[in-house]
Amino acid sequence: MDYQVGDIVKTKKQHPCGSKEWEITRIGIDFKLKCTVCGHIIVIPREKALKIIKK
Repeated sequence: MDYQVGDIVKTKKQHPCGSKEWEITRIGIDFKLKCTVCGHIIVIPREKALKIIKK
């Protein structure tokens, strides 16, 4: 898959706030994702991000 900054992606598991949708804010060795509901930001390694992203 080819992801771009600003894309909205869905994850397999939901965030504690109830959302499964995240906005990609940075791509590189790490992915920086921002929850679309509560605004929580996470930084995870690329390999893990590609595993948890469903769509």
